[in-house]
Amino acid sequence: MLRQEVLEQFISVVGPDRCKTSPEDLLTYGYDACIYEYVPDAVLFPKSTQEAADIMRIASAEHVFVTPRGAGSGLVAEALAKHGGAVVCFTMMNRILEINTANRYAVVEPGVVISELQKAVDKVGLFYPPDPGSAAVATMGGAVAMNAGGMRGVKYGVTRDYLLGLEIVLPSGEVMVTGTVTAKDVTGYDLTRLICGSEGTLALVTRINVRLLPKPKTKRTLQAVYNSIDDAGTTVSRIVEAGIIPATLELMDKTVIKAVEEFSQLGLPLDAEAILLVDVDGGPESVETEAALIADFCRTQGAREVRVSLSEKENELLWSARRSAFGAVARLRPTCMIEDATVPVSYLTSAIKKVIEICGRNRVQVGVLAHAGDGNLHPLILCDQRDKAEMERVERAMDEIVDYALSVGGTLSGEHGIGIPKSKYLPKQLSETSLSMMRAIKRAFDPSGILNPGSFLEQRGS
Repeated sequence: MLRQEVLEQFISVVGPDRCKTSPEDLLTYGYDACIYEYVPDAVLFPKSTQEAADIMRIASAEHVFVTPRGAGSGLVAEALAKHGGAVVCFTMMNRILEINTANRYAVVEPGVVISELQKAVDKVGLFYPPDPGSAAVATMGGAVAMNAGGMRGVKYGVTRDYLLGLEIVLPSGEVMVTGTVTAKDVTGYDLTRLICGSEGTLALVTRINVRLLPKPKTKRTLQAVYNSIDDAGTTVSRIVEAGIIPATLELMDKTVIKAVEEFSQLGLPLDAEAILLVDVDGGPESVETEAALIADFCRTQGAREVRVSLSEKENELLWSARRSAFGAVARLRPTCMIEDATVPVSYLTSAIKKVIEICGRNRVQVGVLAHAGDGNLHPLILCDQRDKAEMERVERAMDEIVDYALSVGGTLSGEHGIGIPKSKYLPKQLSETSLSMMRAIKRAFDPSGILNPGSFLEQRGS
């Protein structure tokens, strides 16, 4: 519990309207899209870098824990106040400060919603590619904290690939700038990308410079239906091997297909074992050529039906199935846990089958989505967190999925981060030397340990 005199200091910075302490408000900021709940002592809403710096100076002097937060769409509880203290929520720092068409960059505050930036740059013929599934609500600051990826990762990469520079506030309250707005900058250590993906453990991000691309002139979407998940997975591997790089390459298994069709009634085939959704973008001639090649590729690898869009409206219709998948599947049970272990693309088929086998053996209900083009699996584990016995089975299944992914050269997380759920697995992927180095970096930025305590590093007792 915050002392009243400390609370008054925070109020002197943000005012009473931007300092929330009622039980109802605190409960609202006590959870995200993960299954954990931790209620903070206060929620503060800065509107400027100066206010964020003043908050951190007070927190540092009074040794108050601070947890940064965006829209609360994260999946690993990284934005929750695990040990109380203040949540600093950046949703009121939501301005697009600059869109520079001559040099193809934008400068934004951390509370800007990703899809709003995408719409703004689209109007001037530019393109911001990172596209997490929660882009309609997720913020740029959260994307930087977690190095968010998304469906276009196979061709365009993830958040870190578009970061040019940051303005950050250190736990001491000092303000620091990393990077620039130029395409090239190799001056000193790359602190910009060190902050990206640090899960709010090193600094508060108050300004973000991102690289933009020319907007692709056209796009085609393909939907391929399969009677065999083996054939769908093999298609993905063969497309990658052939050197074809689609903008997106997504897979849904039969559990997800059934849930989406029952939810949205889009006419999806309920007897299909898998559906691939593929986007091709670029110049009109190359798009038409690649779309035809991929369609033929899908057919020769066993697709029973391939549909190619003829318009932007049809593109969106085909994608509405994928975008509604999580909500559709989540309706089936009280709890839906989304995981994101990632494997080399050549192991995609065996990994999907292994996940289904592991969950079946442990009597755990699961549907599988995948950013198939980059091997990023999204098992949707359906359960009831109130059922202790069921959750023990879920835990066993997750242990096995992690062990399998690592055994084939994969990783614990492709885009969601580590947070609380996967912190116990870190020593399975990272050596003690690596973990010690990370803890040393954390101490250099935050010697008092006040920023996001209980994070993935502190979970290991550093």
